[in-house]
Amino acid sequence: MGLLHFLASAFINTFGITQPSTPKQERTVSLLLGGLILTVIVVVLSITGFLLYQLHAGR
Repeated sequence: MGLLHFLASAFINTFGITQPSTPKQERTVSLLLGGLILTVIVVVLSITGFLLYQLHAGR
């Protein structure tokens, strides 16, 4: 959870978003941003895998 909290804080500080005021809000924001990051990673890996498969299949 520490890495996730660090990534969420870095994202918030980078884009100038107001910091969450309570620990509960920090946890919620960390989980939401972590879910977003995980979704982006899965999509990128899926597209990469699909393109490599198509390249290998000769299409």
